[in-house]
Amino acid sequence: MPELIRAEGFVFFFYSNEGHEPMHVHTRRGGGFAKFWIEPLELEFACGMKTQELARAEQLIADNADLIRRRWHEVFGT
Repeated sequence: MPELIRAEGFVFFFYSNEGHEPMHVHTRRGGGFAKFWIEPLELEFACGMKTQELARAEQLIADNADLIRRRWHEVFGT
């Protein structure tokens, strides 16, 4: 499970067996979690996260999109 970013209580990561899906990133904070597609940036699902947390997670993903894309290609070779 490659971890990408830790910020403001969020942890952003990939599951190593999900390279067959379109580019995405998972995040967790406290007891909540979510999955975001990267291109276009869009929430796929969430559980246990408040609207404000999801908005902040989306902003952190947008701010680090280049890093996330680069790491996706490194991990999954696509």
